[in-house]
Amino acid sequence: MAKAERGAVSGSSGSGDDTGGTMSVPHHASGARQARQRLAAELDRLVPAALRSDAVAVAAELLGNAVRHAAPLPGNVIRFGWRVDTDANGTDVELRVSDGGSRKVPRERTPAPDSLHGRGLAIVAALARAWGVERDGAAQVVWARLRHGS
Repeated sequence: MAKAERGAVSGSSGSGDDTGGTMSVPHHASGARQARQRLAAELDRLVPAALRSDAVAVAAELLGNAVRHAAPLPGNVIRFGWRVDTDANGTDVELRVSDGGSRKVPRERTPAPDSLHGRGLAIVAALARAWGVERDGAAQVVWARLRHGS
């Protein structure tokens, strides 16, 4: 079962309206699905449809990578968070997936044309304005920022 929180996000860098949420989900494909569905429902009322679609696609890649390649956080969970910031210039969505880390730092790869895997972070890079990895001891956060507008 997913544990979710919702509300205003503190520490905003923008001058507009901020909202977001966090949730802990099982370190399993079903948990990733719960997080994607919750994000889609939350963004549906907050952002343009194209930004919502891109954000859900990026979330799918980040959550799927956490399930496939990283260890869980204590409690056998991954944590997923999002923040929406709307100002006069447009709308930003920031996504953050926290997990227990892996031996290798996530990085964009160039797979062989017939490879079935290895394109996830290339998709993230194509859709997001920026993405990165933060590591702190036993935890790892992979984040992405998307923008609609100027």
